Formats: sequence, structure tokens, C-alpha cells
Amino acid sequence: MAPTPEQASIQRLTEHYRQQSPHLSKQVRIEQTLRHAATQLWPAGTRLPPHRQLAEAFGVARHTLARAMASLINDGLLATAHGRGTWTRQPAEPAQLPPINTQLSRRAKRVLAGPGASLVQTGSFMPGVPDIAQFPMRKWRELYASVTVPQNTLLLTYSTGGYGPLKRAIRDFLLRWRQLDCDTDQIIITDGAHNGLQLCAMALTDPGDRVAIESPSYWGARKIFSAFDLALDMLPWWPGQGHSLPEHPLPTQLAYLMGGHHYPLSVPTQLEEKRQLCQALNPAYVIEDDYEFGEETHNNLLYTARSERHILVGSFSKIMFPGLRLGYLVVPKHLAPSINRLRSELFREGRMLDQAVLARFMFDGHLDHWCQRIHREYLGRQQVVHDILGSLPQVKHISPPAMPSACAWSSRMALMMLPW
Repeated sequence: MAPTPEQASIQRLTEHYRQQSPHLSKQVRIEQTLRHAATQLWPAGTRLPPHRQLAEAFGVARHTLARAMASLINDGLLATAHGRGTWTRQPAEPAQLPPINTQLSRRAKRVLAGPGASLVQTGSFMPGVPDIAQFPMRKWRELYASVTVPQNTLLLTYSTGGYGPLKRAIRDFLLRWRQLDCDTDQIIITDGAHNGLQLCAMALTDPGDRVAIESPSYWGARKIFSAFDLALDMLPWWPGQGHSLPEHPLPTQLAYLMGGHHYPLSVPTQLEEKRQLCQALNPAYVIEDDYEFGEETHNNLLYTARSERHILVGSFSKIMFPGLRLGYLVVPKHLAPSINRLRSELFREGRMLDQAVLARFMFDGHLDHWCQRIHREYLGRQQVVHDILGSLPQVKHISPPAMPSACAWSSRMALMMLPW
């Protein structure tokens, strides 16, 4: 006997529900399932099956289903009325972005006029965004509770140069994973990579100075340097082919390069290519943005802790979870006191509780374990994508999965397709 339309609808919903990650809560999975149905499957005015049947199909309590539906009602995708049930609504047209305010400064207009961060900062194939559903939130919560005790009231004040144990944890972490032997007084705790690049631009450049940036590159660096009225030299870069250098390079104050892996392409960088670029440009300072940590044994960093012109930028937001907003700079010893004081003068310093939790997380080995575990997880996902693409008749060639690192996963596979 063929299922009724209502039974078929419930079956499609439960199939979509089961396909989602079990690491997500039941409420989130229900919300995403109904959102998909309301926007992709059902026309406006479609009446949902009774709540009791939906709750039984999903295997959840009625109040869990109600909370998920409430979110969609607030978003205008569902409507409900007593005695009439729940039905889909036509989603409202997305609001047009307002024109750039003519009262803003010229540099503000310049920053806002170009492409920047995506409005959606989550999901598969999103570069630079880790899988937050996998993060050990229970352990993080336990560590947070362990440092928020009455005896630790000093963690509620300004950090005065950063939390010392965190600097030591970062020093040891860089030695284990990057074989970099730096001193703790070279490490400056920042509110993420953006804040670190702001400090570098403020401390090391004046308006009109030239900054060489690989293209493609991290959009945030381009925005920050543009906001400081710096002249940007975007140098095309291709994996395995190196940089396209100008015949007559102009004096360069900063060279901004990727670290062990390129952003957003995620392929390993090449040390010799970086060296050739810096020899050609001879910048006053070289900044490497090192945002990924994997199990590769090779070291692609030009950075050396004993150099007087090399700076390393790191971020825990891309390794652990974006909302953490903690990072670091490793700067030459002669610059460290001035840049540390500049950070205090411009941005103040705080977030000692977060820094203390992160230090414990690192000292107890949880960050190392996280990097190793998520590395294997991402490699498994790449293998799945590789196998699926390889089964498609339109695909002519696909490279094997690359070794990913502990950051947002991408396919990282070269793909050639035949014409349709």
C-alpha cells in the first residue's frame, strides 16, 4: 500500500534528519531539517504534519520540536495559529545592503567597497573555519570552571602584557610543532590574527608605505593594510610555480606571506619561493601568517626567532573555534617591548580568564590531541570526497587527497572535468 502524502512527507524529513552529524543537538538537526524543507522542498502555504507525529518520527520530546519550530517562526519561514496547525511561509526577500555612508572617511569607504568576509562563516568547504561540532566543549567548560574560583580574582583585571603561562605554553607548542625556539618575551598575546596585523601595521608602517601581498591571500590582511593607507602590491602566486614578480620592484616596507599552508588554497607553501621573493623585494619586515598545524614533518616557514626583521602571526581561532579570538605575535626581541606597550595603549589588555583556560588546555596536552585527532578526521572526509568525485563519469583526473592540518578542511584536490 502506497504511503499517504503525509507519511511520505514525514519519511523525507526523517531521512534528512538522520543524514546530519550526530554531534549536533537534536534541536539543531530538527531546525535544519525543517529549514531545508521550508526553503527547498515545500511551496509557501504547505501545512506541516501534526506536531505529535513529527516528534515521534524524530524521536524527540514535543518541547524540543517546539523550540526548533520557534526559531523558524522568528525567521519568517513558518507560521502557526491555534487550531490551524503550522504551515510554511514565503521567505522574505533578503534586505539590500545599504549604500556606503557618504559621511564615512575615505579609508572606511575603501575598506567597505571591496569584497571581504562571507556573510556565512560556517559549513563545509569554508576556508579558515574549523569544525566546531567536533571541539571538546565539555573539557573546555571544565577547565573554565577550574580557573574561575575566588582565589583567582587577579584574572579579572588587565593582563599587563599577556598571561605568562599562556606565553610559555605557546613557546612550547611552537617548539613541538614548528621546531621554533623563541623566548617568551618575544610572544605578544593578541585578540586574534586581525589584531596582530593591526599592531604590525601601526608599529612598522607609515601611510603610503608599500606592502607586498600574495594573491590570492587572506582577505583580512588586505583590508587591514588598506585601512592604514598603505600601497598594496598584489603579487600573483600559483602552487608549484611561485610568485609573479615585478621587473622593477619599488621599495617595500612589509612582505605579507602565508605560513606552512596557503590561505585560502590550503596547499603547502614552499620555502625557496618565499626566499626568492624576499631577495627580490628586500622588505624591511617579513610577516608570515601561520594558521594551520598538521602532522607534516617539513617546515615551510621562512621565519626564524633570531632574525631582526621576521614576524610570525598565529591564531587559535582557526585551530580551535572562531569565537575564541585569541592569537599571538612572535616578534624580534628589539621590537617586543615597544609593540607590547603599543598594544596596551591602543587596545588595552584583558581576557585573562580565556587566556588562563587556553594555557591549561595546552599544558594538559588537549590542544596537541585535538590537532592530531581532527587531522585524521579531515583526511577521512577528503577521502570520501575523492572517492565520490572519482566515480563521476565527467571527471577526467583528480589528484589524491592531500594531508590536511588542524584547521578548516577543504577538498585540496586538483580536478579536471570533461565538457558536459
